[in-house]
Amino acid sequence: MTRLTIIFIIGAIGVLILAGIGVGMMWAELGVTMSLHGWIAYGLGAVASIALSVGLFWLSFHSARSGHDDIERPEDLDS
Repeated sequence: MTRLTIIFIIGAIGVLILAGIGVGMMWAELGVTMSLHGWIAYGLGAVASIALSVGLFWLSFHSARSGHDDIERPEDLDS
């Protein structure tokens, strides 16, 4: 991995941590309390959502680059 990639990954993790802190502060001001199990479920849901989106984007780009999306029907060719 290049330095730029590592910097982007660290930055993304930092933004996620700040978002989590912001959500916690917002809920604290609204008087909402959440147990440790709730925070674990919240974190697992966020990680699963990010993993799903990364996986689907990877499949989309991989499919387009490897030629799986190319049309090979004779009626669609120009000649």
